[in-house]
Amino acid sequence: MRKARLFTAVVGFLLSSSLTFAQQSAPAQRSTPDPCTSGREFATTDCTLTWHGITLYGAYDAGVGWVSHGLPENGYNYEGASLVNRNGYEHRFLIAPNNLSQTGLGIRGKEEFLHGWSVVFNASSGINPQSGLFANASATQTINNGLPRNAYSYVIDGARAGQVFNDEIYGGISSTHFGTLTFGRQRALGTDAMLLYDPVSGGYAFSYIGYNGTMAGGGDTEDSRWDSAVKYRLTVGSAHFGAMYKFADGSGGCYSASATWTAATCTPESAHNNAYGFNLGGSAGKFSADLVAQHYNQAISVLNPLLGPQSLTQPYQSTTNSIDTNPITGANLIDTNNTVYGIVTDNYGIMGAAKYAWNPFKFYAGYEYIWQNNPKNPLGVGASGQGGYIMSGVEDNNLDSEKLVQIWWTGVKYTYRSKTDFTFAWYQQRQNTFRVPPTCVPGNFRSSCAGTLDEGSFYVDHHFTPRFDGFVGIAYSWVTGGLAIAIPHSPGVPYFYNNNAAPVVGGRFAF
Repeated sequence: MRKARLFTAVVGFLLSSSLTFAQQSAPAQRSTPDPCTSGREFATTDCTLTWHGITLYGAYDAGVGWVSHGLPENGYNYEGASLVNRNGYEHRFLIAPNNLSQTGLGIRGKEEFLHGWSVVFNASSGINPQSGLFANASATQTINNGLPRNAYSYVIDGARAGQVFNDEIYGGISSTHFGTLTFGRQRALGTDAMLLYDPVSGGYAFSYIGYNGTMAGGGDTEDSRWDSAVKYRLTVGSAHFGAMYKFADGSGGCYSASATWTAATCTPESAHNNAYGFNLGGSAGKFSADLVAQHYNQAISVLNPLLGPQSLTQPYQSTTNSIDTNPITGANLIDTNNTVYGIVTDNYGIMGAAKYAWNPFKFYAGYEYIWQNNPKNPLGVGASGQGGYIMSGVEDNNLDSEKLVQIWWTGVKYTYRSKTDFTFAWYQQRQNTFRVPPTCVPGNFRSSCAGTLDEGSFYVDHHFTPRFDGFVGIAYSWVTGGLAIAIPHSPGVPYFYNNNAAPVVGGRFAF
C-alpha cells in the first residue's frame, strides 16, 4: 500500500508540474526535412518521401556476427543474439539482424484541416531482414514447443508478435497550442523515454534495455507497446507532458483456483488488462530529463517453452505457482500447438532519465524501480496475449512475495568530425529474493532468488551519408544468482553458460 501511495503521489506531482510548465511557457515550433525532389537528393540528403502530407519511412539494418554461447537462428527472431541466453551452448557465426534499429516500413501523415489543427496518423511494422518475416516473438516460442532443450533455436519475448502493424498503428488530432491526442496501438511512455535516453537508442545489438523491454514496458517486455490506448502529448516551451491510458481488451480465458479443475468447473474471466502512465520532461540548455510513471494490470511474461511440457501430450493448462509446483493431471483443455505459456502480474514502475551534451560528448544516465505482485484479477487458460496468441498455460500465483526489480544504465557518446560516433554503454538489472522461505545458497538457487544481469557494449558508427551508416562493435553480458536460472521449477536448472560475448559488423540504410 505504501508503494501504491508513492506511485499516486508521483502521478499527482507530474500533473501539477505539467500545469505549472504550461502557464510559464509558449508553444514550441518544430521543423521537418523537405520532401525529396529527385533520386539523387534522396540518396545524398535526409529529405523525406512525402506527398500531400503523407510520408513513407523505413530502415534496413543487417550484419554478420559471432557469439561465444549461441543457438541456431530462426526467421522470427528480430532481436539477434547479442544478449546472454539461457539456452545458448556453442560459439557460432550468424546473420545479425536489427543491430542499431528495427528493419521495417511505416507511413505517417499530418494534414491541416483548420488553422493550427491537423489530422495525424502513423502505421509501422518491423520486418526481419534475414527472413522477410514479420517480427514475431511469440512464434519463436511456439516453434520450440515440445522440443528438448538441446534442440532449441532462439526463444524471445516481446510486443512484436506477428501483427501486420507490430510497432504502432494510431490516428488522432494535433493542435499547435493544445497538444496531440491519438488512439490505437502505441509505444508506451517508457518506450518513448528509453529511445530518447538510451545511449544506443534501443539498438538490439548493444543495448540491454532495447533488447529486453522490461524497462520500457514497466516490468514486462510485452508491454512496451499498448493496444487500444489513448495518448496525449503537450509541448510547451522547453517542457513536455504526456499521459496514456490503455483500455482492457482481449479474452480473460477460463480460470479456477483448484488444482483439479476441469472445463466444467472453471469460470470464464473478462480481461482486466487496463493500464495508465504519465510523463513529465524538459530541457535547460544542453541538459534534459524525463520522469515516467506506469501501471499495468494483468501484465503477461511469456516464458521459455521448457516451463511447459517436454511433450505436447502432457498437461499444459496449469494456473499454479512455478516456485512451489502444484502439478495437475488430466487431458489438455486447449490444444498446445501454436499456444504460449506465461506468468501474469500487476506492475508498477517509476523511471527517471537524463542526458547532457558537452560537444563533442553526450552523457546519458537512467534508473527505474519496478514492483510486481500477483494479479488482483487472475487470467485463465484461453486468455489472449500480444498478437492474439492464446495462452494454454497460465501462472497467476507465481510470486511468493513482492518482486522488486531495479534497472540502471549509463553511457557516453563521442562524435568525431560530425560523421563518426564512438559509444560506450553499461546496463544492469537486479532483483530481490521473492522466495518464501528465502533459502538461496549455491546448489539451491531458484529464479525467485536475488540476482543480477549486466551488459557492457562499445561500438563505432560511421555515417557515409545522412541515410547510410556502417558500424562495428561488441557487447558482453552475464547473469548471476536467480537471474541465471533457466527453468524456475524445483530444482532450479541453470543457464548452460552464464555469459555471452557478441562482436558484430554491419550496415544500415534509413529513410
